[in-house]
Amino acid sequence: MKRVLLPLALIAAATFVVVATIRDARQTAAATASPAATAARPPGPASGTSRVELTRTVEQMTARIAERPKDGAAVIQLADALIRLQRVNNDGRAVITAEEHLREFLKNNPAHYGAQRMLAAVLLSQHRFAEAIKQANKVNALDPRDAWNYGAIGDGYFELGDYERAFAAYDRMGQLQPGPPAYARTAHALELKGDLAGALEYMKRAADGSWSNDPESQAWHYAQLGDLRLQQGRVGDARREYEHAAATFPNHPLAMIGLAKVKIADGDLDGARLTYQEQLARVPTPDLAIAVGDLLEARGDAAGAEQYYRMAEQIERAAWGNGPAQPQALARFLADHDRKLPEALTLAEEAVVSRRDIFTMDTLAWNYFKAGRLAEADQAMVQAQRTGSLDPRILYHAAEIQAAMGKGPVAQETLSRIPAPDAIADVRLARAVKTLRARLSS
Repeated sequence: MKRVLLPLALIAAATFVVVATIRDARQTAAATASPAATAARPPGPASGTSRVELTRTVEQMTARIAERPKDGAAVIQLADALIRLQRVNNDGRAVITAEEHLREFLKNNPAHYGAQRMLAAVLLSQHRFAEAIKQANKVNALDPRDAWNYGAIGDGYFELGDYERAFAAYDRMGQLQPGPPAYARTAHALELKGDLAGALEYMKRAADGSWSNDPESQAWHYAQLGDLRLQQGRVGDARREYEHAAATFPNHPLAMIGLAKVKIADGDLDGARLTYQEQLARVPTPDLAIAVGDLLEARGDAAGAEQYYRMAEQIERAAWGNGPAQPQALARFLADHDRKLPEALTLAEEAVVSRRDIFTMDTLAWNYFKAGRLAEADQAMVQAQRTGSLDPRILYHAAEIQAAMGKGPVAQETLSRIPAPDAIADVRLARAVKTLRARLSS
């Protein structure tokens, strides 16, 4: 097989990331959608949300603010457009700029409700979850009937793993203002609890009710539907949802990544790799680089895979200098790929100091397993499974730990809970699940 070398364009792109502080939004490869990715915002955009329209809005509102610094509507519209551009471009500079404009405006207009509210969304987009909760609660005290604030509060608690408070906030949001933002959050809560059918139903409601002049939001919803259908093993239905998302918002990253996952499920590994590489050339993220590396490894190109793994680590570490570190992301990558395991464990233990969501707890459990500390791995895995999630990675890790502890039948039962093992869109994970199943059967 011909080796696929790391293109010079990607090396340059990685360098750009170091300078420009581009970072990945959250577990793109794992496709675990985050409520914070759709941080609460006013009901409907002030203008169109295609990539061109969003860029135009940023230019127009920036010029307007320069002329009229006290124009709160312009500041809010600018921040909303920048948050959306961050999502579709994975450009961390966008929300940094949004925060700068909001704080500058609030220095002279501290009582402006809309700007205070938008600041919470900006903090969520930067993964500053504790600060976002504090800000949203501050605004909520001013108007407890505003459903928007409960969405922001719930998103922050959801990311930190305080699900009781997150779900209570989402319930209150839904009571005050039923609609797409509340339905999408209900879908995430149900997915976390392992109710994929219920999650799909609520995400369909959210998609059906999304605003016709908001293609960015529509594409996001269609991609979420694709993820849920793929988890259920409905590959053809997932493909149609991702294609719908791509047609609604050309080159939306979640749509293109979704189509790559469908290709993996169909066995078209080279096609999936090319799609991932195209996205990586646009905006390098750690998860895209990891996905390309895993596909090269699956094709027997260990040297090519290693280049992409190094790129993934470089991008992740570079982002830490310009925003909150995400130690759980690097710890997960290192443990999954048996790299720098002592450091990976240290990073995982550091992550759980501030976050105890099921995915961070799974990362800690997996690192304990890799270190041979099975009792601690088992304890951490109890926390990772506390919601009943059917996430394939969590279930596989739990089964490996159970098998290592001599609980073969329990491990088999855990592994059997993976909804559609043949449709796992992660070649490394799919191979590991297949191998463990064969080992347990024998």
